[in-house]
Amino acid sequence: MEVYAENALDGGRRLPLAEDFYTIQGEGYHSGCPAYFIRLGGCDVGCSWCDAKYTWNPGRFAPTPIEEAVGRVEASGARNVVITGGEPLLYPLGPLTEMLAQRGVKIFLETSGSHPFSGRFDWVCLSPKRRREPQPEAYDRAHELKVVVEEEADFEWAERNAAHVNEKCLLYLQPEWNAAERMMPAIVEYAKAHPRWSISIQTHKYMRIP
Repeated sequence: MEVYAENALDGGRRLPLAEDFYTIQGEGYHSGCPAYFIRLGGCDVGCSWCDAKYTWNPGRFAPTPIEEAVGRVEASGARNVVITGGEPLLYPLGPLTEMLAQRGVKIFLETSGSHPFSGRFDWVCLSPKRRREPQPEAYDRAHELKVVVEEEADFEWAERNAAHVNEKCLLYLQPEWNAAERMMPAIVEYAKAHPRWSISIQTHKYMRIP
């Protein structure tokens, strides 16, 4: 996705910032932990059930100096920072992650893995999507694999991706929010029959926080 001239992002020193805020991580391994979210605009995957569709068009978000978001991270006192999107790996993340690391915070990435990696991360959550499958590097870098389950066929998709991650990678099945009531019984039974998998739910939605 080429929507900005190379000099507009200044090598990653400016990024299309959709929003940033301090909240509680609601999904996956770090569920329940306070974390500062830096959400970048732009996504070329386009899942029908995405709950951040407002981020898809990067042209809505002017390239913003990374110092602005990092300054708010520092002022918040947060110890953990989640870089998410959209799809954050559309952009060079080296300058942002280096600046965050200098502040002593843990840096978590949430990605579909569909683009080459840049930047340094303490934790990578890989959430693969059928529309643009992960690159091989993403499987190697993943600390957790979080597969969204909307229908029975997604269990096979989950296993196909699990076959590529390293043995230490944590595996999570997460019901798509609008299908959760319908799919939860099947997800529970699948996890019981395949105990390498755990279940992730979107706890922040139950808590009614961003």
